[in-house]
Amino acid sequence: MGTRILGLDIGDKRIGVALGDPTGILASPLTIIDRITDDEAIDDILRIVTERGVARIIVGLPRSMDGGIGHQAEKVQSFTEALQQHTTVPVEYRDERLTTVTAIRLKQEASTRKLNRKTRYDAMAAAIILQEYLNEKPLENRQI
Repeated sequence: MGTRILGLDIGDKRIGVALGDPTGILASPLTIIDRITDDEAIDDILRIVTERGVARIIVGLPRSMDGGIGHQAEKVQSFTEALQQHTTVPVEYRDERLTTVTAIRLKQEASTRKLNRKTRYDAMAAAIILQEYLNEKPLENRQI
């Protein structure tokens, strides 16, 4: 079992992926998984989990602005439940309201740095979701 934490921003067409550093302090955009089929996307996620020694997965849950669960959140929960059937790695949800807006703003502010296509908004949003999770955990609880 590893010590890293993986962040996922699950969309209908793409899944943004971010990875926490081994100390549990910093989240960075990793890649984007094209969601052609759920089975292929789950296989890609599981490959990253194995290769990177992931011990926990944090999934952004797109709640409505009033905090409720809408149609998109239900689709994310359905995909996440399918993912959980293929791994023993613990999976947690994290409220992701406004993370895409924040990712777009950050990318505009950092426009002098060129991000490759694989670290577009989806992966940046996943990094924001994961970073917020890491920031809430006391340092001694960050390593799994």
